[in-house]
Amino acid sequence: MMKMFDLSGKKALVTGAAVGIGRGYAVALAKAGADVAIVDVDDKTGPTTAKEIQSYGRDALFVRCDVTKKEEVEAMVEAVAQKFGRLDIGVNNAGIGILGGDVDFSLQDWNKVIGVNLTGMYLCAQAEAKQFLKQSPVQGKIINTASMSARICNCNASYNASKGGVVEMTRMLAAEWGTYNINVNCISPSYILSPMHASTPLEVRARIRELTPLGYVQRPEDVYGPVVFLASDAANYVTGLDLLVDGGHTLNAWLTPLGRAVPPRVSPAEETVQLKHDLAAMGLPFDDNGINESLHPEIAGAFKAAFGIG
Repeated sequence: MMKMFDLSGKKALVTGAAVGIGRGYAVALAKAGADVAIVDVDDKTGPTTAKEIQSYGRDALFVRCDVTKKEEVEAMVEAVAQKFGRLDIGVNNAGIGILGGDVDFSLQDWNKVIGVNLTGMYLCAQAEAKQFLKQSPVQGKIINTASMSARICNCNASYNASKGGVVEMTRMLAAEWGTYNINVNCISPSYILSPMHASTPLEVRARIRELTPLGYVQRPEDVYGPVVFLASDAANYVTGLDLLVDGGHTLNAWLTPLGRAVPPRVSPAEETVQLKHDLAAMGLPFDDNGINESLHPEIAGAFKAAFGIG
């Protein structure tokens, strides 16, 4: 049974893999046996993550790539395939968010979010599929990062529309490319403690715990199992799936905190272990709670305003 989840000998790439969710995907695939290419625009931290993958006894490389540029995406996939000899798994995770209300949200910012989160993901999936078609046997696994924001209204129109688009794009590509034995699925995380949320105040983390049935803020480690499953033979008959990995957060539509009968599996201190690792890898300072408000002051400011924090 365990061989169904064994990725030994598989060749993978992960975009947005320098830190956070993408790094989590890369580590999970490597621990399951795959060689992994770290793809990112962060050419400072990306090579460090590639070395970390190598520490697990896997082959790895860093490729700098702006996923909004078709020629860079195609060159990136070609470079990975040349290094590894082929490509078996494409994990498309690169994404951004820009805060702001929609009355005044600029077209430039709208295009930037859609360009990275949706168009960039499409370009990567397309290039990966073309690589799969060159190989024998023709087959492959594509895994996209969507978000629970495809189902709930918790950010703004640009971000939520981009993630809703990822879900439906995934379904369409799965329907179209199944004829080539290409599985296309997506993972939808919740509020995950990547460096993007290093500026999230403690009061916000506490509220997330209150409104999440499993009782803790999501970590990159919480997507290890889902990504390995979708990349493995265990998911050979799974395609077009949006795998919601949110601790039950989107289940709560009631007016009061859910409460707990027993302590959650993960403590607040344990939540931040990987976040602190990522911040340290980026050479950034942080406090005991893994907070660095200067990293994303717009996030800190928005949450403080919303929660009335002085």
